Amino acid sequence: MADRPGEESRGADGDRGGSFLRLADAVDLVRLALPVAATRASFLMMGITDAIVLGRSRPGELPFVLNAWLPLGVAMGFGLGLLTGVQVLTAELSGAGRGAETGRILRRGLAIGLVYGLVAALASIVVARPLMAAFGFDERVVAATADCTRILAYGLPAQMLFAASASSLEALRKPGIVTAISWAAVLLNAWFDVTWVPTLGSLGVAWATTLSRVAMAAAGLVAAARFTPLFTRAGRADPGEFARQNRLGYGAALANVAEWGSFNLTHVFASLVSLDAGAVWGIAVQVLSAVFMVAVGLGSATAVRVAEHRGRGDWPAAGRAARLGMTVSLGIGILLAAAIWCSRRWLAIHWLDAEGTADGARLAPLLAAMLAATAPVTIFDGVQGVASMALRAAGVVWAPTAIHAASYVALMVPLCWWLAFPAGYGLWGVVTGVALASVLAGVLQATLLEWVLRRGG
Repeated sequence: MADRPGEESRGADGDRGGSFLRLADAVDLVRLALPVAATRASFLMMGITDAIVLGRSRPGELPFVLNAWLPLGVAMGFGLGLLTGVQVLTAELSGAGRGAETGRILRRGLAIGLVYGLVAALASIVVARPLMAAFGFDERVVAATADCTRILAYGLPAQMLFAASASSLEALRKPGIVTAISWAAVLLNAWFDVTWVPTLGSLGVAWATTLSRVAMAAAGLVAAARFTPLFTRAGRADPGEFARQNRLGYGAALANVAEWGSFNLTHVFASLVSLDAGAVWGIAVQVLSAVFMVAVGLGSATAVRVAEHRGRGDWPAAGRAARLGMTVSLGIGILLAAAIWCSRRWLAIHWLDAEGTADGARLAPLLAAMLAATAPVTIFDGVQGVASMALRAAGVVWAPTAIHAASYVALMVPLCWWLAFPAGYGLWGVVTGVALASVLAGVLQATLLEWVLRRGG
């Protein structure tokens, strides 16, 4: 569908709007968003667990894992974006009373995810060493980072299979199943970490992540077979359905590459400042990303609700769903930003074991300062995430992608580099570039969404 919402019916009651702050709608959003947010938070909890265990055991090896995600983060972001169409089209069919037909959407998603995951894993392994060498790291850092990339890449196909299964389950309003699988994987990952990291260091973290994702994929496929019409062949596909599923996927994939790839580059910039700066920035980004996962959960829930209403042909209700998601995201974002700012010293001391290790005591003040600086960024980062997902569910594909590219690729990456090195601000230059780009993305995505809703309603 082209970037022109609002061509749908206004609904049986002819309602053109009304307040979006309705109790029933808020309850429905929260009921769907809480487990989805918990699932997204579980992915970051794995990373946080990795960072804590490795940071307490071998803090100097944190940059190896963080920089390993430069090619993998781009590959994973593109792959997860490719599967966006699974969620949107499944929710639309379900909202239209055609839930039994959603099996074909998931089957396509699983096939796309598996093939892409295998190709992307191989490509990540091939480019890892020359990519790190191109940034000027010494051979020890290059070799250790490439080893971590190779091990983490083994889990990429499994991550794609789980993402496709999870998208279908969430769109069919069975998010609790996905949450249970995800948090079970967090516990498994933590057990692997404490078992292997003391002896294997960063390689132990990589193996823990990969094997946990394989377990998630297996459980997700079993759940999809049990709770979705995966093997049901019902109804004929709508004209252009497969092309639309791919178009939604490509738009989201390119946006993810712009955002995830750019943020992963900031890890490289920080590590080039110093390995200490790379370790501290990596932890700060983990906290920022954990908050963003709450926004991703709200965005996914908002997208499902918007798509369901579009499937029914009720654009005014879709607009109310989008505005409600944005309002809740802004409120929660402010609360979480305040919580990070108020607890910054406590987080820094306990994260780095500042009272038990010399390295932790040395780095804790810088980490506390980083957390204080990045706390306000989480507000705008969350707003842009929810708005972009609501826009895609509303049928607007390429405009939010263009905003991601302009904010993160065209602005953030060169600005972070220039402020960090030519301007001489080091790590604080990276922080400033990230903050400015996040504010721009948040304002532009929110403005675009409101314009689309007013135009369509």
